Amino acid sequence: MNYIVISPYYPQNFQQFTVELANKGITVLGIGQEPYDQLDQPLKNALTEYFRVENLENLDEVKRAVAFLFYKHGPIDRIESHNEYWLNQDAQLREQFNVTGPKPKDLKKTKFKSEMKKLFKRAGVPVVPGQIVKTLQAVDMAISKIGLPMIAKPDNGVGAAGTYKLETTEDVEQFKQEWDKQTVYFFEKFVDSGQICTFDGLLDSKGNIVFSTTFDYAYTPLDLVLNHYENSYYIIKDMEPKLRQYGEAIVKVFGMKERFFHIEFFRNGNDYIAIEYNNRPAGAFTIDLYNFAHSIDLYRGYAAIVNGEPFPQSQVETQYGLVTARRSTSNYVYSEEELREKYGDKLKAVKIMPQAFADLQGDIHYILTTPNRSEVDQMIEDFGKK
Repeated sequence: MNYIVISPYYPQNFQQFTVELANKGITVLGIGQEPYDQLDQPLKNALTEYFRVENLENLDEVKRAVAFLFYKHGPIDRIESHNEYWLNQDAQLREQFNVTGPKPKDLKKTKFKSEMKKLFKRAGVPVVPGQIVKTLQAVDMAISKIGLPMIAKPDNGVGAAGTYKLETTEDVEQFKQEWDKQTVYFFEKFVDSGQICTFDGLLDSKGNIVFSTTFDYAYTPLDLVLNHYENSYYIIKDMEPKLRQYGEAIVKVFGMKERFFHIEFFRNGNDYIAIEYNNRPAGAFTIDLYNFAHSIDLYRGYAAIVNGEPFPQSQVETQYGLVTARRSTSNYVYSEEELREKYGDKLKAVKIMPQAFADLQGDIHYILTTPNRSEVDQMIEDFGKK
C-alpha cells in the first residue's frame, strides 16, 4: 500500500501517524515544504520518500509531486493530512488521482454550517434556528426572523474565527460595517449555555465507530476569543447515553469512513444541541489526551484500520483526562516545579503550542489524568491561578 502524507512534519505530534503506518509495512510518502534536514529522525526513518515543494498551498505544484510519486512507486492508495487546513486540498488530490477517501463533493456537508444543520435535523438531533446571509438585506431579514441575540459565523469557517455575537442593534451595525460582503455568513440563534461538549472518535473502513469519547470545554471557543482565557478541556469517563445516541445518529447520516470525527454540542439542561461536525480529529494535542485518558494508542489504532486489521481496544478503565494551558506572559501563583511535585505521575506530558495557535490557546499545554472528577477542577484552578 502506498500512503501519501500531506505535511508530515507539521503539526509535530501528528508525525506519529507516519511512524505507525510505516510500522505496519505501509509505504509512506511525504509531501511538505520543510527542508528534508529539518525533519525529525523518526519521521525520516518512517518515510520511504519525501518530496519537498516550495509552497504546499500551490495545488499544481503538489499535484506534480503526487504524479512523480505515482510514477515512481505505483498507484497511490491513500492521501491524508488529518489537518483542517489541508482537507479541501486532500480531497482535490484524491479526485485527481482516483484515491479512496472523501472527494470535494463529499466535503460540502462538513465544511458549511448551513449544510451540517440539514444533516443534524435528518439525524433527529436538536438544532437552533439559522439562516444564510449573503447581503445586507439578508442580515435584516435574519434579525427579523430569528431575533436577537444571535451568533454570526462564516458559513465555511473553522473554530471561532470571524465570529460575532450580536446582542444589540449597535452590534448589528458594527457587523455590517466590518463585514467584507464577500464572506457568506450563517446567522443562528444564540444559545445561552456556557457548556460545550463533544462526541469524538474513529471510524473503520466500513464506517463503523471503533473508538469514541467525549470531552467538555472549561470555556467556550468564543470565550477564549473574547476574554483571552487559558484553554482547558477534559475527557469525561462515562458518556451520557443521550449524547452517545445523538453522536452515533450524526455519524451514520454523514456517512464517512476510515476517518476521525469531532462533533461539538451545546449542553442544554438535560438535552444537547448540535453545533458542528468536523471531519478530522480535534486539534492541538487532543489525540494525545485521548491516548492518556483511555490508555490507548490512536496513532497505532488508525494505522491498523488502514491496514485492514481490527482496532486494538484498551483493556484499562478510562480516567478523566485534562489539557490545561498557560501563557508565557502571565504570572502564575504556582511554578511548574511545584505543580510537578503536587501531581507527580498524574502529569503525563508538557507540550509547546505552535506559535500560530498560541495567542488563542496558550503557549504551554499540560496533559494530566485522574480518576476523580473533582480533582479536574482543582487542577484547572492550580494551573490557572495568577
